[in-house]
Amino acid sequence: MLTTVRDLGAAVRDARRRAGLTQQALADRAGVPRQWVSRLETGSNPGAEFRKVLDLLAALDLVLALEPAPPHEDDLFDDLFESPSSS
Repeated sequence: MLTTVRDLGAAVRDARRRAGLTQQALADRAGVPRQWVSRLETGSNPGAEFRKVLDLLAALDLVLALEPAPPHEDDLFDDLFESPSSS
């Protein structure tokens, strides 16, 4: 699960390495500068243009999927102490 820019960067880096690509090769495929790839991988580019992020993922044959977030622990705790609704 990706919840931070650093998580996304680590996922991109891992996928790039599995694909046997250098940062430059990936940058060339995605049409972005190599330094941009480096900043994304290290999580130091939190304002990365989302279109470029999608282009980079496409260059790695990855898609971004959205799914509902799991309940927060606080919500689960509160559910335990809710009074039963009256019928």
